[in-house]
Amino acid sequence: MSLSSDPPKFRVAICGAGIAGLFLAITIGQFAGRDIHIDLYEARDAVTTAGAGVGISRRAAEVMVELGLYEKISHISASSYGRRMRKSDAPNGGFDWFHYISKPLKQGFTMHRQELFDILRQSIPSSCTMHFNKRLTKYEKQSSGSLALYFADDSTSITDILVGADGIHSPVRKTLFETIGPDIIDPSKIRHYSDPSWTGTLVYRSIFPAEKLLKLDPNNVAVKDFVMFCGRGKHIISYPVSRGTLINVVAYVPDEQKTGVPFEGDWVSAVSQEEVMKAYQDFEPNAKRVLDCFENPSRWALHVLNDLPLFTWDRVALIGDAAHAMTSHLAAGAGQAIEDAFVLGRLLAHPLTTLDNVPTALKAYQDARLSFTQFVARQSERASRLMYDFCALGTDRGNEQEEMEILKEKIVDLTESWKGNCRRWCWEAPVPDYKK
Repeated sequence: MSLSSDPPKFRVAICGAGIAGLFLAITIGQFAGRDIHIDLYEARDAVTTAGAGVGISRRAAEVMVELGLYEKISHISASSYGRRMRKSDAPNGGFDWFHYISKPLKQGFTMHRQELFDILRQSIPSSCTMHFNKRLTKYEKQSSGSLALYFADDSTSITDILVGADGIHSPVRKTLFETIGPDIIDPSKIRHYSDPSWTGTLVYRSIFPAEKLLKLDPNNVAVKDFVMFCGRGKHIISYPVSRGTLINVVAYVPDEQKTGVPFEGDWVSAVSQEEVMKAYQDFEPNAKRVLDCFENPSRWALHVLNDLPLFTWDRVALIGDAAHAMTSHLAAGAGQAIEDAFVLGRLLAHPLTTLDNVPTALKAYQDARLSFTQFVARQSERASRLMYDFCALGTDRGNEQEEMEILKEKIVDLTESWKGNCRRWCWEAPVPDYKK
């Protein structure tokens, strides 16, 4: 980090003040100081977020340690040492299937998404200028090599480097693939890369005071634990946030026959309590009482991105959901966004990175992140099918107990395999190893 009053070595524009964009701005600011000027553009009028709970993986927790954020964030979180799995598609009563315990060292945790954003907003560096109500529509490369940014309010801006942290609908991604050239990308594949794809899954979400469930059902397993209510073809995930004062619930109803079919209607909409209850009418009382506590339930059509062939071109890069929106299992989405931001931020902030060699630095980011994030996306989808939906079970209910024991072994194998692969990719190694 330079202590001189020299002008910044280049300008970085980040589109999107979500988890990825905020962590990128913080990383660059911490390791480059005022050597890099950051413009952070947000389409809304404030740093805020949709959704409620968020899970943070162990690897992402290590990044927070490096950025000096771990203590602040862990104080507003609920620790997650494991998952309680229940067989719940039994109207007269479910049962604990098994409890998978995680190692406590630098464990992941769960928290209220807005509380995380509040801490990140307070940590934005002085080298970063925030711009609100700025929705990017497209960008163009200038003859000088700089990039012209065009916004929905008809304003424009110039930057040296553009990072798309603008989510699954990313205009940066759309422009990148539309302008990259037919010698690099087959024109017939542009829509495949730029447009999200519906998984066929509908997700019901709500967050409510833990006290509400405690009064309704004091002995409910979801009052204090991270619980997965599992059933054939659907499941419910429930976990505490805000130091245990709130409970976040996410209920999944997949339909494999609709995978890849364009979703008709709003991706996010308010729904009635009756719609949520109807979807789980064959579930156990423990699960139904959790759903009884829903407040202002919403329904989300879960979309993902198809695997991209690249994350960067020239002086433009994609991170987070703009690069690899995936299903929301294994604390994968937020964790991968945080890792993207940290790796890219460290590369841009490195003393040897100059405007002339920025494309090389961005290529190094892509080499470090593209294959791994796509591996994580596949594992997340596999976890959804195998761990939660009982898709590995046969149709003979008479052999269900034996099949569940076999499935349990497969889940443990998947989890251990996941950890092994993560270690191989430096997932659980100390973050400073990236400095090598």
